[in-house]
Amino acid sequence: MRLHYPGTIRVVRIPCTGKVDIIHILRSFEKGADGVYVVGCMEGDCRFNSGNLRAKKRVKAAQEMLDTIGVGGERVKMFNLSSGEGPKFAQYAEEMTETIKALGPNPIKRAKGKKAA
Repeated sequence: MRLHYPGTIRVVRIPCTGKVDIIHILRSFEKGADGVYVVGCMEGDCRFNSGNLRAKKRVKAAQEMLDTIGVGGERVKMFNLSSGEGPKFAQYAEEMTETIKALGPNPIKRAKGKKAA
């Protein structure tokens, strides 16, 4: 099955969302991402025991940090899917893209652009 989702989405595959650290999320924004969404396995169904629960806590912490510094925590979300829910992955990609479009560009990216000028 070929999934269709926005071309602006960059997929980074990792063995488990438990490997996603707050620094990875924040660095994405530093490098110019307008939003980040983490897709993990269903809660209670992690093959590495509780990796998706760790990721959920880290995503929440990143949201709080981004709110604190004025970037906006709503630019980061976590979704839980099973491996057979590819169409839902594409749906979440569309939804996240629409959310980010409504929020506008990453404020960090704009601030960096002003310094260079």
